[in-house]
Amino acid sequence: MKTPHKHAELIKAWADGAEIQEKYSFNDWRVFDGYWQEDEAYGYRIKPEPKPDVVYYGVFDIGDVRSGTRIIDSCFTSMADAGDDIKLTFDGSTGKLKSAEVL
Repeated sequence: MKTPHKHAELIKAWADGAEIQEKYSFNDWRVFDGYWQEDEAYGYRIKPEPKPDVVYYGVFDIGDVRSGTRIIDSCFTSMADAGDDIKLTFDGSTGKLKSAEVL
């Protein structure tokens, strides 16, 4: 029996409409160009589904201002509450702040 192509499973998924990404050596993943390389420096994968954004709601409170020192107390939760002052949205894949909204 003939040995299947080393990328046989991905080739079949690609033929069935899956979005494939390729990576050369230490470069980032990019859109597949349609040419399957045998070179070991190339890697292939089905493009992962993006992770959902992470949202936090919070309250900020300026502490004792009589002493001349302002201390900001904060409290964040993943569920909205009627007393929240701010909504922070983080990218689910990178963890970077996408938006901050004053409520």
